[in-house]
Amino acid sequence: MHASARAQRDAFLRKLASPPAVMGILNLTPDSFSDGGRFASFDAAVAHAAAMVAAGADVIDVGGESTRPGAAAVSASEELARIAPVLARLASEVAAPISIDTYKGEVAARAAELGAVMVNDVWGLQKDSGMADAVAAAETALVIVHNRVEKEASVDIVADMERFFDRSLALAAKAGIPRERIVLDPGIGFAKTSAQNRAAFAHVAKLKERGLPILVGVSRKRFLGSDAPALDTLAGTIAANLAAATLGASIFRVHDVAEHAAALKTFFTLRDTTL
Repeated sequence: MHASARAQRDAFLRKLASPPAVMGILNLTPDSFSDGGRFASFDAAVAHAAAMVAAGADVIDVGGESTRPGAAAVSASEELARIAPVLARLASEVAAPISIDTYKGEVAARAAELGAVMVNDVWGLQKDSGMADAVAAAETALVIVHNRVEKEASVDIVADMERFFDRSLALAAKAGIPRERIVLDPGIGFAKTSAQNRAAFAHVAKLKERGLPILVGVSRKRFLGSDAPALDTLAGTIAANLAAATLGASIFRVHDVAEHAAALKTFFTLRDTTL
């Protein structure tokens, strides 16, 4: 990793000690559930990333494959074709660290070469056997997201999450990924029933006991079920993220950056004033 990228990585990780950190979502996909296809052109993607940084994003999370339920998988070569030209420009044109949202080691390695300083793996090193080594070699930070192959209502999702993180952290340690570069994400909306999403969300406070920063990604997701409040609205998403903040989350992955930056800044200012 180049010295400038290393400095950017470390500055972002230091920021997590005094939250909030807002992660702006940049989907370079035709089929993401919320904004698929909106930023397919390179110019539009770079402009949107710059706008999110201006609005208060601390890091930009770039994805070239949709992770919505039922989305079709894409090859590493297709994913790279979508992201590489944009990453090359973001590194020189956008004044914020870049995260790559991928579960493929080949994609993570190339993204790091193009300037990404964080890998956001929705399979927590457990989908691609080469991912842990790729992250270690690239020296990026790492987000480990809890995931499952399919929903199973009978599963104790909290116990499943703890076992999953134990395995992912063991893989990270074996590959030589420093623990201080790791972030955990409970994977809200990933192969979980509404009840399991609630349990995973509530477990954020317990996850904090592992001594690692917690990221939540609830933006525009109706993760509580169709009969629950409409969390896929802006107001609902902000409410959910503020609830996550009370539980100890420090990184918030969102589409609507300006509104979340303002709401979270107010929340943490008031919280710290009253402590």
